[in-house]
Amino acid sequence: MNEGRRETRRPGTVAGATPGARVIVVPTLIALNVLVYVWTVVQAGDPMSNAAAPLFGEWALVPGLVQAGEWWRVLTSGFLHIGGIHLLFNMVALWVLGRDLETVLGRTRFLAVYLIALLGGAAAVMLFYEPNQAVAGASGAVFGLMGGLAVVLRRLRVPAGQVIGVIVLNVVISVTIPGISLIGHLGGLVVGAAATAALVYAPARNRVPVQVVALVALTAVVALVIGVTALTP
Repeated sequence: MNEGRRETRRPGTVAGATPGARVIVVPTLIALNVLVYVWTVVQAGDPMSNAAAPLFGEWALVPGLVQAGEWWRVLTSGFLHIGGIHLLFNMVALWVLGRDLETVLGRTRFLAVYLIALLGGAAAVMLFYEPNQAVAGASGAVFGLMGGLAVVLRRLRVPAGQVIGVIVLNVVISVTIPGISLIGHLGGLVVGAAATAALVYAPARNRVPVQVVALVALTAVVALVIGVTALTP
C-alpha cells in the first residue's frame, strides 16, 4: 500500500512546492495594497494627491527617519503608492508575474521572496539615498519577482528572453522618468533573484533545511546592510 502511494504521489516543482495549488498570496498582497491606497485617499480626500495623507508621513521610507529609530518604514513603505496609476502598474505586474512564480515556489516560499526583495530595495535606498529623500511603492518587491522569474526560467531551461526584455524595459523607464527609484528597483531585483536561486537550486536531498538556512542568511545580510546604514550618521 505504501509503495503504491509513493508511485502515485504527485512530483513537486523545482522549489519543492505542490503543483497545481491555488494562488492565494498574490491576490492577498494586491488586496492589502489596494486597501492601504484607499485608506490614504480617504485621509487625503483626493485620489491623485493621496501622498498628502498622514499615513505617508508615518510609513514612507525616509533614510533619516529610519536612522532616528523608525525601523518599520523599510517594510511599510512597500505598501504605499503615489496615485492610482502607480498602484495600477505595480498591481498588474504583481498579478502577471506573481501567479506563475507562486505556483512554482509555493505560497510560503513566494511570500518570503516577495518580502526579502522588498527589504532588498529598502536596503539599496538606505545605502544610496539622501537622509531626507522619501520613497514609497511595491516596485522593489515587483522587480524582485522579475528577477525571480528569470531565475526560474533559467533553472527550467526555458528561454527567458521575454522576461529579460521586460526587466531591461523597466530599468530604462526607471532611468528616463523622473521621480522613480531606480536604486530601489535594482536592489529588489538583485535580492529577489538571489532568494529565488536559493530556492530552486537547493539540492533535492534536505531541500527544505537548505532553503530555510539560505533565506535566513540572505535576510540577515539585507538586515545588516539596513542596520549599518541606519546607525551611520
